[in-house]
Amino acid sequence: MAFGVVREWHDEEGWGVLDSELTPGGCWAHFSALRIGSYRRAEAGQNVEFSYEQGVQDGYAYRALDVTIEGVPRVEPDVEPPGPGLQSHLTIDRD
Repeated sequence: MAFGVVREWHDEEGWGVLDSELTPGGCWAHFSALRIGSYRRAEAGQNVEFSYEQGVQDGYAYRALDVTIEGVPRVEPDVEPPGPGLQSHLTIDRD
Protein backbone atom coordinates (compact mmCIF):
# COMPACT_ATOMS: atom_id res chain seq x y z
CA MET A 1 0.00 0.00 0.00
CA ALA A 2 1.09 3.50 -0.76
CA PHE A 3 0.15 6.79 0.85
CA GLY A 4 -0.11 9.84 -1.33
CA VAL A 5 -2.13 12.79 -2.56
CA VAL A 6 -4.43 13.42 -5.51
CA ARG A 7 -2.52 15.56 -8.01
CA GLU A 8 -5.43 16.06 -10.41
CA TRP A 9 -8.88 14.62 -11.12
CA HIS A 10 -10.96 14.78 -14.32
CA ASP A 11 -14.64 14.33 -13.40
CA GLU A 12 -15.83 14.31 -17.01
CA GLU A 13 -13.48 11.47 -17.93
CA GLY A 14 -13.53 9.62 -14.61
CA TRP A 15 -9.82 9.43 -13.89
CA GLY A 16 -7.00 11.21 -12.12
CA VAL A 17 -3.38 11.04 -11.00
CA LEU A 18 -2.09 10.14 -7.54
CA ASP A 19 1.37 11.12 -6.32
CA SER A 20 3.41 8.99 -3.92
CA GLU A 21 7.09 8.32 -3.25
CA LEU A 22 6.45 4.71 -4.31
CA THR A 23 5.02 5.71 -7.72
CA PRO A 24 7.43 8.24 -9.23
CA GLY A 25 5.89 10.18 -12.10
CA GLY A 26 2.36 9.56 -10.85
CA CYS A 27 -0.14 6.74 -10.62
CA TRP A 28 -3.15 6.72 -12.97
CA ALA A 29 -6.45 6.07 -11.15
CA HIS A 30 -9.88 5.24 -12.61
CA PHE A 31 -13.07 6.13 -10.71
CA SER A 32 -13.88 2.40 -10.40
CA ALA A 33 -10.83 1.97 -8.10
CA LEU A 34 -12.26 4.45 -5.56
CA ARG A 35 -13.69 2.54 -2.58
CA ILE A 36 -16.25 5.11 -1.49
CA GLY A 37 -20.02 4.88 -1.29
CA SER A 38 -20.95 8.20 -2.81
CA TYR A 39 -20.38 9.52 -6.32
CA ARG A 40 -16.91 8.23 -7.13
CA ARG A 41 -14.71 11.24 -7.55
CA ALA A 42 -11.66 12.73 -5.93
CA GLU A 43 -10.34 16.25 -5.56
CA ALA A 44 -6.83 17.58 -5.99
CA GLY A 45 -5.06 17.75 -2.63
CA GLN A 46 -6.94 14.89 -0.93
CA ASN A 47 -4.81 12.37 0.95
CA VAL A 48 -5.21 8.80 -0.25
CA GLU A 49 -4.09 5.26 0.50
CA PHE A 50 -3.89 2.95 -2.49
CA SER A 51 -2.58 -0.28 -3.93
CA TYR A 52 -1.13 -0.25 -7.42
CA GLU A 53 0.50 -2.25 -10.17
CA GLN A 54 3.14 -1.43 -12.73
CA GLY A 55 1.78 -1.12 -16.22
CA VAL A 56 1.62 1.72 -18.68
CA GLN A 57 -1.74 3.51 -18.60
CA ASP A 58 -2.16 6.74 -20.56
CA GLY A 59 1.53 7.56 -20.19
CA TYR A 60 1.84 6.69 -16.48
CA ALA A 61 3.99 3.76 -15.33
CA TYR A 62 1.60 2.82 -12.48
CA ARG A 63 -2.11 2.05 -12.28
CA ALA A 64 -4.15 2.26 -9.04
CA LEU A 65 -6.14 -0.85 -8.11
CA ASP A 66 -7.80 0.17 -4.87
CA VAL A 67 -8.03 3.73 -3.54
CA THR A 68 -9.30 4.98 -0.17
CA ILE A 69 -9.68 8.71 0.47
CA GLU A 70 -8.72 9.97 3.94
CA GLY A 71 -11.79 10.94 5.94
CA VAL A 72 -14.23 9.16 3.60
CA PRO A 73 -15.65 5.81 4.78
CA ARG A 74 -14.36 2.84 2.80
CA VAL A 75 -16.96 0.74 0.99
CA GLU A 76 -16.13 -2.69 -0.39
CA PRO A 77 -17.18 -3.36 -3.98
CA ASP A 78 -20.25 -5.52 -4.53
CA VAL A 79 -19.05 -8.92 -5.63
CA GLU A 80 -21.92 -11.30 -6.02
CA PRO A 81 -22.24 -14.35 -8.22
CA PRO A 82 -24.28 -13.61 -11.32
CA GLY A 83 -28.00 -14.19 -10.99
CA PRO A 84 -30.09 -16.16 -13.48
CA GLY A 85 -30.68 -13.00 -15.52
CA LEU A 86 -26.94 -12.67 -16.18
CA GLN A 87 -26.24 -16.24 -17.22
CA SER A 88 -26.25 -17.63 -20.73
CA HIS A 89 -25.82 -20.94 -22.47
CA LEU A 90 -24.88 -21.77 -26.05
CA THR A 91 -25.11 -25.12 -27.80
CA ILE A 92 -23.81 -25.63 -31.32
CA ASP A 93 -24.89 -28.76 -33.21
CA ARG A 94 -23.19 -29.71 -36.44
CA ASP A 95 -24.74 -31.90 -39.12
